[in-house]
Amino acid sequence: MSARILVAEDDEMQARLIRVYLEREGHIVQCVHDGRMALERARTGWPDLLVLDVMMPAVSGLDVCRILRAEASRIPIMMLTAQSTETDMLLGLDLGSDDYLTKPYSPRELAARVRSLLRRTREPAATPPAAITVGNLVIDTARFEVHVAGQLVALTAKEFAILTVLAAEPGRVFTRPEIIDHAFGLDREVLARTVDVHVMNLRRKVQQVPGESRCLLETVYGRGYRIVDPRDAGR
Repeated sequence: MSARILVAEDDEMQARLIRVYLEREGHIVQCVHDGRMALERARTGWPDLLVLDVMMPAVSGLDVCRILRAEASRIPIMMLTAQSTETDMLLGLDLGSDDYLTKPYSPRELAARVRSLLRRTREPAATPPAAITVGNLVIDTARFEVHVAGQLVALTAKEFAILTVLAAEPGRVFTRPEIIDHAFGLDREVLARTVDVHVMNLRRKVQQVPGESRCLLETVYGRGYRIVDPRDAGR
């Protein structure tokens, strides 16, 4: 699965190492060494995936991620950082990154994570219906688009995957492990707290759009999450 990958890493030796391993996978790789250049290259629409170091000169990786998501960019983003606390990881995810790898890491693990992320964003595990509708929520799985009350809502790849899982079976409560299995894949470890952050972001994006027949993204305490069709909400 060849892809065009932009690597933004201020450590030039580390960037070269990443490039070598990703090129061995058949990818086309470009490297930049500061956040400003990462933004410029990402905005061209060139990369299929961005490997983004957090600590960079000019513009930090967190700011690059924040800016791209504010511009509704859907480029899958894998963040790299020396900060290994859960708070740092959740901050990156909250800003819209799709994956997170802490230093030191194995280049082979990074290459495997890239494969997994590309697979999730390019090849859904199952063939969902062309459109899923719950209340005023419409998910176009072919176009990778979500509309609420006719308004386009920009989601990250993982947010889209989670929303599709929940909306496919309105009313069903999905546990965090089930969401991880369906939306993240079985080939990696994901913290349950990561799911909570993505759902929090989804709720903010989907439910802030005004309109009638609004679907409800609910927390079922002690169990997990579900989407409720507004026609069933009072039952």
